[in-house]
Amino acid sequence: MFTKILIVIVFFAIMVAVGVYARRHATDVNGFVLGGRSVGPWLTAFAYGTSYFSAVVFVGYAGQFGWKYGLASTWIGLGNAIIGSLLAWVILGRRTRVMTKHLSSATMPDFFGKRFDSSMIKIIASAIIFVFLIPYTASVYNGLSRLFEMSFNIPYAVCVIIMAALTAVYVILGGYMATAINDFIQGIIMLIGIVVVIAAVLNGQGGFMEAIKNLSQIESESAATAGQLGAYTSFFGADPWGLLGVVVLTSLGTWGLPQMVQKFYSIKSEKAVKTGTIISTLFAVVIAGGSYFLGGFGRLFDGDAIKKADGSIIYDAIVPTMLSKLPDLLIGVVVVLVLSASMSTLSSLVLTSSSTLTLDLIRDNFKKDMSEKKQLLIMRIFVLVFIVISVVIALDPPTFIAQLMGISWGALAGAFLAPFLYGLYWKKTTKAGVWVSFIVGVGFTVANMFGGWMSPINAGALTMVAGLILVPIVSLITKKPDKAMVDEIFTCYDEVVTVPKSVALHHAEGMEK
Repeated sequence: MFTKILIVIVFFAIMVAVGVYARRHATDVNGFVLGGRSVGPWLTAFAYGTSYFSAVVFVGYAGQFGWKYGLASTWIGLGNAIIGSLLAWVILGRRTRVMTKHLSSATMPDFFGKRFDSSMIKIIASAIIFVFLIPYTASVYNGLSRLFEMSFNIPYAVCVIIMAALTAVYVILGGYMATAINDFIQGIIMLIGIVVVIAAVLNGQGGFMEAIKNLSQIESESAATAGQLGAYTSFFGADPWGLLGVVVLTSLGTWGLPQMVQKFYSIKSEKAVKTGTIISTLFAVVIAGGSYFLGGFGRLFDGDAIKKADGSIIYDAIVPTMLSKLPDLLIGVVVVLVLSASMSTLSSLVLTSSSTLTLDLIRDNFKKDMSEKKQLLIMRIFVLVFIVISVVIALDPPTFIAQLMGISWGALAGAFLAPFLYGLYWKKTTKAGVWVSFIVGVGFTVANMFGGWMSPINAGALTMVAGLILVPIVSLITKKPDKAMVDEIFTCYDEVVTVPKSVALHHAEGMEK
């Protein structure tokens, strides 16, 4: 116990020290929210990756989907790496950085407001972010606190409050730069930790081949493959279509999440985008791929510890049960691993929400002459408010982790993904198209919460795909945006820049062919 406590205390001390160090970068709004748009590729890539993967993935999603799909759940992690990281950086990274700088936009709602010339779109986008980031934050607390209960026998409520307080301290002190530096440190811990944990868990099952053999003897419970042996070790698992829905939500969803997209706002150069793409993708392969691969062995740990009195599975208890027999030193590593993943995500969420409320709602609608000092103060107050609200929800969560996250991702990505993507690439995207995406994304997610027609995961995937189809259709049949305004916005892509001679020669050769 002393070893575990010492590891956690050192971790907390480093996080707070980084917050104190980063105070010098958080003296104005641009520094507090975006790190002065001068963050390098390593910090940005790790900030993106650690914000992507939290206790929700390691504890909640890995446990639930590893149980449902077996080793095929590893496809979710690979989808996260290819679609959620690689393609997100390639398709969104550079254009987001260029256009948001051109529009002097610091948040996603501000981008929507300026790109589509609508203050109401900005206000509604801000409200959607504030409301639907709260359940996401609550799910992060939930997953981490369950692991703390297993490791330290500390009550769940105490875990939630301690983590919330520490996150608040370093975000309030250092803003985005504090989170970026801490994300880098936390990312290194996550990379080392996941490899060690997988090796230790498999070793406890007699090694990799023995674990595979035992898993292959378990009968499938899926409706599609009921009673089949080996389904949980097969290429596409026991339920391929259900697996596809999870891949879509957890991978494509990042393209529309404000706390993820805003990482591209702060990156400093073209070279940094290219380097960050590679780093972020490799990070996702190891962390997401490793987490879901580990969760795929969850059925080998079936027992009373993961079941309710009625025999139903407690998905959030699967991974903690898998880890409970590890040596104390390794449990300490696991706790710091999940702490790293969770606190980086939390810091990103609260910073996104507080900056959105301050800049997009209060400053632009009620107090337009607000000083920089006052804006910083209000943002820091909202960091605290947002954390308190999410803690209250986390203390009595309405459902298990994956559902909380699915509701949040479904509403946010369903509402924002299509307008943001088309807004970066297509001049003819209209206000009406944006409104339709907002209504479908939020409306269907909320209706499904009460109607229960499908899982939040599948509902979220459906809203994202629907937005990508509806936005161009609606834009083609509704009033076109002002051509002069849109042309001026897109001039940012026409700016002439100096490139290395090798690039110019390569381009010339391509033209000759």
